[in-house]
Amino acid sequence: MFKNTIDNKRYYTLNCFYKNKFNCKVCKISLNAGFSCPNIDGTVGYGGCIFCSKLGSGDFAGDKSLDLVSQFNQVKDMMNKKWPDTKYIGYFQANTNTYAEVETLKNYYETILNLDNVVGLNIATRPDAISDEILDYLSELNKKTFLTVELGLQSIHDKTLKYINRGHNLKCFVDCFKKLKNHNINVVVHIINGLPYETKDMMIETVKYLNDLGIDGIKIHMLHILKNTKLSQLYEKENFHVLTKEEYIDIVINQLEHLNEDVVIHRITGDPDIKDLIEPNWLTKKFCVLNDIDKEMVRRNTYQGINIK
Repeated sequence: MFKNTIDNKRYYTLNCFYKNKFNCKVCKISLNAGFSCPNIDGTVGYGGCIFCSKLGSGDFAGDKSLDLVSQFNQVKDMMNKKWPDTKYIGYFQANTNTYAEVETLKNYYETILNLDNVVGLNIATRPDAISDEILDYLSELNKKTFLTVELGLQSIHDKTLKYINRGHNLKCFVDCFKKLKNHNINVVVHIINGLPYETKDMMIETVKYLNDLGIDGIKIHMLHILKNTKLSQLYEKENFHVLTKEEYIDIVINQLEHLNEDVVIHRITGDPDIKDLIEPNWLTKKFCVLNDIDKEMVRRNTYQGINIK
Protein backbone atom coordinates (compact mmCIF):
# COMPACT_ATOMS: atom_id res chain seq x y z
CA MET A 1 0.00 0.00 0.00
CA PHE A 2 1.14 3.56 -0.70
CA LYS A 3 2.65 4.89 2.54
CA ASN A 4 1.03 8.37 2.64
CA THR A 5 -2.60 7.32 2.77
CA ILE A 6 -5.53 7.19 5.17
CA ASP A 7 -8.20 6.32 2.60
CA ASN A 8 -6.59 3.75 0.28
CA LYS A 9 -5.63 6.44 -2.24
CA ARG A 10 -2.45 5.73 -4.19
CA TYR A 11 -1.34 9.33 -4.00
CA TYR A 12 -0.72 11.77 -1.13
CA THR A 13 -3.97 13.67 -0.67
CA LEU A 14 -4.31 17.04 1.03
CA ASN A 15 -6.80 15.51 3.47
CA CYS A 16 -4.17 12.97 4.54
CA PHE A 17 -1.52 15.68 4.89
CA TYR A 18 -3.74 17.87 7.08
CA LYS A 19 -4.81 14.98 9.32
CA ASN A 20 -1.19 13.93 9.83
CA LYS A 21 -0.11 17.50 10.57
CA PHE A 22 -2.99 18.77 12.72
CA ASN A 23 -4.50 15.50 13.96
CA CYS A 24 -8.01 16.68 13.10
CA LYS A 25 -10.24 17.67 10.20
CA VAL A 26 -8.99 20.82 8.47
CA CYS A 27 -11.02 22.77 5.90
CA LYS A 28 -9.87 25.49 3.54
CA ILE A 29 -12.21 28.47 3.25
CA SER A 30 -11.92 30.36 -0.05
CA LEU A 31 -11.87 34.15 0.21
CA ASN A 32 -12.08 37.02 -2.25
CA ALA A 33 -10.27 40.13 -1.01
CA GLY A 34 -10.89 42.03 -4.25
CA PHE A 35 -7.29 41.97 -5.49
CA SER A 36 -6.43 42.76 -9.10
CA CYS A 37 -3.69 41.15 -11.20
CA PRO A 38 -0.56 42.61 -12.86
CA ASN A 39 -1.46 40.67 -15.99
CA ILE A 40 -4.81 42.45 -16.20
CA ASP A 41 -4.10 46.06 -15.26
CA GLY A 42 -1.17 46.58 -17.63
CA THR A 43 1.73 46.18 -15.18
CA VAL A 44 2.96 43.14 -17.12
CA GLY A 45 0.08 42.66 -19.54
CA TYR A 46 -3.58 43.23 -20.34
CA GLY A 47 -6.56 40.90 -20.37
CA GLY A 48 -5.11 38.22 -18.11
CA CYS A 49 -4.37 34.63 -19.07
CA ILE A 50 -6.48 33.47 -22.00
CA PHE A 51 -8.36 30.92 -19.86
CA CYS A 52 -9.22 33.34 -17.04
CA SER A 53 -12.85 34.13 -16.35
CA LYS A 54 -14.00 37.60 -15.36
CA LEU A 55 -13.64 36.50 -11.73
CA GLY A 56 -9.92 35.89 -12.18
CA SER A 57 -9.67 32.27 -10.96
CA GLY A 58 -12.04 33.10 -8.13
CA ASP A 59 -15.20 31.45 -9.47
CA PHE A 60 -15.72 29.64 -6.19
CA ALA A 61 -14.09 32.15 -3.84
CA GLY A 62 -16.15 34.31 -1.47
CA ASP A 63 -18.49 37.10 -2.40
CA LYS A 64 -16.28 40.20 -2.55
CA SER A 65 -19.26 42.42 -1.73
CA LEU A 66 -18.95 40.99 1.80
CA ASP A 67 -16.08 41.73 4.17
CA LEU A 68 -13.58 38.93 4.73
CA VAL A 69 -14.90 37.91 8.15
CA SER A 70 -18.44 37.59 6.79
CA GLN A 71 -17.17 35.52 3.85
CA PHE A 72 -15.28 33.29 6.25
CA ASN A 73 -18.14 32.81 8.71
CA GLN A 74 -20.62 32.04 5.94
CA VAL A 75 -18.63 28.92 5.01
CA LYS A 76 -17.49 28.11 8.54
CA ASP A 77 -21.09 27.90 9.79
CA MET A 78 -21.89 25.30 7.14
CA MET A 79 -18.72 23.31 7.86
CA ASN A 80 -19.40 23.26 11.59
CA LYS A 81 -22.69 21.45 11.05
CA LYS A 82 -20.85 18.57 9.38
CA TRP A 83 -17.54 18.65 11.29
CA PRO A 84 -17.99 20.36 14.70
CA ASP A 85 -14.31 20.11 15.68
CA THR A 86 -12.88 21.49 12.45
CA LYS A 87 -9.81 23.71 12.16
CA TYR A 88 -9.54 26.16 9.26
CA ILE A 89 -7.13 27.44 6.65
CA GLY A 90 -7.96 30.85 5.18
CA TYR A 91 -7.51 30.56 1.41
CA PHE A 92 -6.96 33.84 -0.43
CA GLN A 93 -7.91 32.56 -3.87
CA ALA A 94 -9.23 35.12 -6.35
CA ASN A 95 -6.77 36.93 -8.63
CA THR A 96 -3.26 37.75 -7.32
CA ASN A 97 -3.24 37.80 -3.53
CA THR A 98 0.13 39.47 -2.94
CA TYR A 99 -0.60 42.30 -5.38
CA ALA A 100 -0.93 45.17 -2.88
CA GLU A 101 1.06 47.18 -0.37
CA VAL A 102 2.40 45.24 2.61
CA GLU A 103 0.18 47.11 5.07
CA THR A 104 -2.90 46.12 3.06
CA LEU A 105 -1.78 42.49 3.02
CA LYS A 106 -1.16 42.54 6.77
CA ASN A 107 -4.65 43.87 7.40
CA TYR A 108 -6.28 41.20 5.23
CA TYR A 109 -4.19 38.21 6.29
CA GLU A 110 -4.13 38.95 10.00
CA THR A 111 -7.85 39.65 10.11
CA ILE A 112 -8.36 36.00 9.18
CA LEU A 113 -5.54 34.66 11.35
CA ASN A 114 -7.12 36.28 14.41
CA LEU A 115 -10.33 34.27 14.00
CA ASP A 116 -10.97 31.24 16.20
CA ASN A 117 -9.61 27.88 15.05
CA VAL A 118 -7.66 29.29 12.08
CA VAL A 119 -4.39 27.34 11.86
CA GLY A 120 -2.95 28.75 8.66
CA LEU A 121 -3.21 30.63 5.39
CA ASN A 122 -2.99 29.63 1.74
CA ILE A 123 -2.12 32.56 -0.52
CA ALA A 124 -2.55 32.16 -4.28
CA THR A 125 -0.36 34.44 -6.34
CA ARG A 126 1.97 34.86 -9.32
CA PRO A 127 5.78 34.63 -9.34
CA ASP A 128 6.05 38.21 -10.64
CA ALA A 129 3.99 39.66 -7.77
CA ILE A 130 6.16 39.03 -4.71
CA SER A 131 8.50 41.94 -4.00
CA ASP A 132 11.41 41.64 -1.56
CA GLU A 133 9.40 43.62 1.00
CA ILE A 134 6.46 41.23 0.67
CA LEU A 135 8.83 38.26 0.84
CA ASP A 136 10.18 39.54 4.15
CA TYR A 137 6.65 39.87 5.50
CA LEU A 138 5.72 36.36 4.31
CA SER A 139 8.82 35.07 6.08
CA GLU A 140 7.62 36.68 9.34
CA LEU A 141 4.13 35.27 8.81
CA ASN A 142 5.59 31.82 8.23
CA LYS A 143 7.03 31.84 11.75
CA LYS A 144 3.60 32.56 13.27
CA THR A 145 1.31 30.22 11.37
CA PHE A 146 1.22 27.41 8.81
CA LEU A 147 1.72 29.38 5.60
CA THR A 148 1.42 28.02 2.07
CA VAL A 149 2.09 30.12 -1.02
CA GLU A 150 0.39 28.81 -4.15
CA LEU A 151 2.30 29.83 -7.27
CA GLY A 152 0.60 29.74 -10.65
CA LEU A 153 2.84 28.36 -13.39
CA GLN A 154 0.64 26.16 -15.65
CA SER A 155 3.52 24.84 -17.80
CA ILE A 156 7.32 24.88 -17.84
CA HIS A 157 7.31 25.50 -21.59
CA ASP A 158 7.90 29.16 -22.44
CA LYS A 159 6.25 28.76 -25.84
CA THR A 160 3.04 27.71 -24.07
CA LEU A 161 3.33 30.49 -21.48
CA LYS A 162 3.54 33.03 -24.29
CA TYR A 163 0.55 31.50 -26.12
CA ILE A 164 -1.66 31.65 -23.02
CA ASN A 165 -0.57 35.24 -22.29
CA ARG A 166 0.84 34.23 -18.93
CA GLY A 167 2.94 37.40 -18.63
CA HIS A 168 6.05 35.70 -17.22
CA ASN A 169 8.48 32.97 -18.23
CA LEU A 170 9.86 29.88 -16.50
CA LYS A 171 12.93 31.73 -15.20
CA CYS A 172 10.72 34.23 -13.36
CA PHE A 173 8.89 31.35 -11.70
CA VAL A 174 12.07 29.53 -10.69
CA ASP A 175 13.64 32.68 -9.25
CA CYS A 176 10.55 33.33 -7.10
CA PHE A 177 10.26 29.69 -6.04
CA LYS A 178 13.87 29.60 -4.84
CA LYS A 179 13.42 32.82 -2.85
CA LEU A 180 10.38 31.39 -1.09
CA LYS A 181 12.14 28.12 -0.30
CA ASN A 182 15.17 30.03 1.01
CA HIS A 183 12.73 31.42 3.60
CA ASN A 184 11.44 27.90 4.36
CA ILE A 185 7.98 28.72 2.99
CA ASN A 186 5.76 25.86 1.84
CA VAL A 187 5.14 26.20 -1.91
CA VAL A 188 2.37 24.59 -3.96
CA VAL A 189 2.46 24.93 -7.75
CA HIS A 190 -0.53 25.11 -10.11
CA ILE A 191 -0.29 23.38 -13.49
CA ILE A 192 -2.83 22.83 -16.27
CA ASN A 193 -3.07 19.74 -18.45
CA GLY A 194 -4.45 20.05 -21.95
CA LEU A 195 -3.11 23.49 -22.78
CA PRO A 196 -3.37 24.10 -26.55
CA TYR A 197 -0.77 22.22 -28.61
CA GLU A 198 0.99 20.62 -25.66
CA THR A 199 1.71 16.89 -26.00
CA LYS A 200 1.51 14.23 -23.31
CA ASP A 201 5.31 14.23 -23.10
CA MET A 202 5.35 18.00 -22.54
CA MET A 203 2.87 17.71 -19.67
CA ILE A 204 4.91 14.95 -18.05
CA GLU A 205 8.08 17.03 -18.51
CA THR A 206 6.43 19.83 -16.51
CA VAL A 207 5.87 17.52 -13.55
CA LYS A 208 9.33 15.95 -13.76
CA TYR A 209 10.90 19.41 -13.72
CA LEU A 210 8.84 20.56 -10.73
CA ASN A 211 9.62 17.37 -8.83
CA ASP A 212 13.35 17.91 -9.38
CA LEU A 213 12.92 21.52 -8.24
CA GLY A 214 11.62 20.28 -4.88
CA ILE A 215 8.02 21.51 -4.73
CA ASP A 216 6.01 20.78 -1.57
CA GLY A 217 2.68 20.31 -3.30
CA ILE A 218 0.91 20.53 -6.63
CA LYS A 219 -2.50 21.39 -8.03
CA ILE A 220 -3.27 19.62 -11.30
CA HIS A 221 -6.06 21.17 -13.34
CA MET A 222 -7.67 20.18 -16.61
CA LEU A 223 -7.98 23.04 -19.09
CA HIS A 224 -11.59 24.08 -19.42
CA ILE A 225 -12.93 26.54 -21.93
CA LEU A 226 -15.33 29.12 -20.55
CA LYS A 227 -17.63 31.48 -22.41
CA ASN A 228 -16.49 35.05 -22.98
CA THR A 229 -12.79 34.30 -22.62
CA LYS A 230 -9.95 34.74 -25.08
CA LEU A 231 -9.52 30.97 -24.97
CA SER A 232 -13.09 30.45 -26.21
CA GLN A 233 -12.37 32.73 -29.17
CA LEU A 234 -9.19 30.82 -30.01
CA TYR A 235 -11.00 27.50 -29.70
CA GLU A 236 -13.68 28.63 -32.12
CA LYS A 237 -11.01 29.82 -34.56
CA GLU A 238 -8.36 27.09 -34.22
CA ASN A 239 -10.38 24.09 -32.98
CA PHE A 240 -7.40 22.76 -31.02
CA HIS A 241 -7.66 19.35 -29.38
CA VAL A 242 -9.32 19.12 -25.96
CA LEU A 243 -8.28 16.10 -23.91
CA THR A 244 -10.78 13.30 -23.50
CA LYS A 245 -11.40 11.99 -19.99
CA GLU A 246 -9.40 8.86 -20.81
CA GLU A 247 -6.45 10.93 -22.08
CA TYR A 248 -6.54 13.13 -19.00
CA ILE A 249 -6.61 10.17 -16.60
CA ASP A 250 -3.69 8.55 -18.40
CA ILE A 251 -1.62 11.75 -18.26
CA VAL A 252 -2.39 12.42 -14.58
CA ILE A 253 -1.39 8.90 -13.58
CA ASN A 254 1.86 9.22 -15.51
CA GLN A 255 2.51 12.54 -13.77
CA LEU A 256 1.83 11.05 -10.32
CA GLU A 257 4.29 8.27 -11.06
CA HIS A 258 7.00 10.92 -11.54
CA LEU A 259 6.26 12.82 -8.34
CA ASN A 260 8.11 12.11 -5.10
CA GLU A 261 5.79 10.30 -2.66
CA ASP A 262 6.01 13.21 -0.18
CA VAL A 263 4.68 15.83 -2.64
CA VAL A 264 1.14 16.64 -1.52
CA ILE A 265 -1.53 16.48 -4.22
CA HIS A 266 -3.77 19.44 -3.40
CA ARG A 267 -5.98 19.00 -6.45
CA ILE A 268 -6.18 16.48 -9.25
CA THR A 269 -8.97 17.90 -11.40
CA GLY A 270 -10.81 21.19 -11.85
CA ASP A 271 -14.18 22.68 -10.92
CA PRO A 272 -15.56 24.64 -13.87
CA ASP A 273 -18.52 26.97 -13.59
CA ILE A 274 -21.09 24.78 -15.35
CA LYS A 275 -23.20 27.64 -16.67
CA ASP A 276 -20.21 29.10 -18.54
CA LEU A 277 -18.53 25.84 -19.60
CA ILE A 278 -18.00 25.14 -23.31
CA GLU A 279 -15.62 22.15 -23.11
CA PRO A 280 -14.99 19.52 -21.84
CA ASN A 281 -18.38 18.39 -20.59
CA TRP A 282 -16.94 15.35 -18.81
CA LEU A 283 -15.27 17.69 -16.32
CA THR A 284 -18.64 18.46 -14.72
CA LYS A 285 -18.63 14.99 -13.14
CA LYS A 286 -15.74 15.61 -10.79
CA PHE A 287 -16.22 12.59 -8.55
CA CYS A 288 -16.48 10.27 -11.54
CA VAL A 289 -13.10 11.56 -12.73
CA LEU A 290 -11.58 11.05 -9.26
CA ASN A 291 -13.02 7.55 -8.99
CA ASP A 292 -11.82 6.63 -12.47
CA ILE A 293 -8.29 7.79 -11.62
CA ASP A 294 -8.36 5.57 -8.51
CA LYS A 295 -9.69 2.57 -10.45
CA GLU A 296 -7.12 2.93 -13.21
CA MET A 297 -4.26 3.21 -10.71
CA VAL A 298 -5.46 -0.04 -9.11
CA ARG A 299 -5.78 -1.70 -12.52
CA ARG A 300 -2.22 -0.67 -13.41
CA ASN A 301 -0.99 -1.53 -9.91
CA THR A 302 0.77 1.81 -9.75
CA TYR A 303 1.17 4.66 -7.25
CA GLN A 304 2.70 8.10 -6.75
CA GLY A 305 6.49 8.03 -7.04
CA ILE A 306 6.83 4.60 -8.60
CA ASN A 307 9.04 5.99 -11.40
CA ILE A 308 11.34 8.01 -9.14
CA LYS A 309 14.86 6.62 -9.49
